[in-house]
Amino acid sequence: MPTHEVTNQVPPLVGTDITTHVTLLEGLHREGAGWAEDEVRTLAAMGNSERWQEAGRLANEHPPVLRTHDRYGNRVDEVEYLPQYHDLMHTAVEHGLHGAPWADERSGAHVARAAKVISWGAADAGHMCPISMTYAVVPALRANAELAARYEPLLTNREYDFGLRAPLTKRGLIAGMSMTEKQGGSDVRANTTRAVPTGDGSYRLTGHKWFTSAPMSDLFLTLAQAPGGLSCFLVPRVLPDGSRNAFYLQRLKDKLGNKSNASSEVEYDGAFGWLVGDEGRGVATIIEMVNMTRLDCALMAAGGMRIGLAHALHHATHRQVFGKVLVEQPAMTNVLADLALDSEAATTVVMRIAGAVDRAVRGDADEKAFRRVALAVTKYWLCKRLASHTVEALECLGGNGYVEESGMPRLYREAPLVSIWEGSGNVAALDTLRAMGREPETIEAFFTELDRAAGTDARYDDAVAMLRKQLSDLDDLQFRARRIVEQMAMTLQAALLLQHGDPAVADAFVASRIGGDWGNAYGTLPAGVDTAAILDRARIAP
Repeated sequence: MPTHEVTNQVPPLVGTDITTHVTLLEGLHREGAGWAEDEVRTLAAMGNSERWQEAGRLANEHPPVLRTHDRYGNRVDEVEYLPQYHDLMHTAVEHGLHGAPWADERSGAHVARAAKVISWGAADAGHMCPISMTYAVVPALRANAELAARYEPLLTNREYDFGLRAPLTKRGLIAGMSMTEKQGGSDVRANTTRAVPTGDGSYRLTGHKWFTSAPMSDLFLTLAQAPGGLSCFLVPRVLPDGSRNAFYLQRLKDKLGNKSNASSEVEYDGAFGWLVGDEGRGVATIIEMVNMTRLDCALMAAGGMRIGLAHALHHATHRQVFGKVLVEQPAMTNVLADLALDSEAATTVVMRIAGAVDRAVRGDADEKAFRRVALAVTKYWLCKRLASHTVEALECLGGNGYVEESGMPRLYREAPLVSIWEGSGNVAALDTLRAMGREPETIEAFFTELDRAAGTDARYDDAVAMLRKQLSDLDDLQFRARRIVEQMAMTLQAALLLQHGDPAVADAFVASRIGGDWGNAYGTLPAGVDTAAILDRARIAP
């Protein structure tokens, strides 16, 4: 029987476009992909629609299941997914979030994809893993022109064709990556998987891989020790003649989050593979794939911040506390504005880097140099920042945010993944130092970008001068790696906001992140910042 009337609960946010906010659209147009706005808006509306939110929920609450053998004892190595997972994959591929930009000659194709990744990611993060790897495999595969000619058209085709069949008989392919081993992790040079040449141009791989995501993909880039050293190989799940490769799934990982996506341990027992690049150049070859998946880590971090902010702001706009809606309470206003600053800065910088990727692909050497260091810096900082941003957004909903039905716990469980994927914090920070040391043009390109904002704010100019000084001091550089990269990341975001952002946002960001008038938690912005203007930009469009 009804015992009470439900009041002061916020209306559902599902069905509202929460990701195509003004900052994303400004970046889309500024970086040369304004032609994609309609499709980006379409995907954003779909991503937070009732249908696709329900698909994401089911795919995470009923994760994939490994079937190693059939009823008769035959080895089958199949992973079963819910139909909703395949629906998510189909939509992502249909809209070109996988390898499609590599076949798109339009300027801004990679920028358009970046915006679509942010928008569609609201539906489910897990299936974006194989989508990202399929995007990233193409530039690495081009180290073997014959393999690229054979498989790239299928990796870029906008058809999702699930099932274990010979790759060249399918309408479209999904790719994965199989690098890490039990004894090495990020230290891939410690890998013990062996690759023995057969004399016909192929190799046979034997060894154990500790973490292979999306094991039902069609092709995998794999590292193994060849006679000439650590090398990169393309390993198909099904051989050209239709028979299974010697690629055996041992178990699926029971992960913190990312439940809709299967991640597995794989045993190679003389598995067939083709060499990609030269023997001994495995890391140099596969790093092309790593760089592109790092871009997606940063995109997903920016998307996650936007989703968390949208939920927090929506709740605070409708929930009344002490006679006012929560967003009007000064302490909450500070928290929300602080969250909005990081969200806007994150979106601004990832769209700039997506533009650099697009221009680098088209032959711009300066943008290639900028992308190399800016991507490492941004991957480190945004992915590190996402977890604290998400928990603060969850807290804005109070106990409602701690309940699974709100969607915030799933968002929170996803947050650490992008920081771990493709090298956790120290790996990304040290890679930044490595890039600057080995490729001096990268740090030159980075400071060229910073110099474009010179003279716009004295606090910013002081921060750039301090950063130059920090980088010139070579003592204990590795010990200081995180601090230096953090300064680089926030200075870059400040530079972009000062050049392209809203004045109120830029001023508040510089005052807090650069000027030093900021606490250790969200909600500690200094007095005098224009929180009303900041939140106006962050609000969900009607």
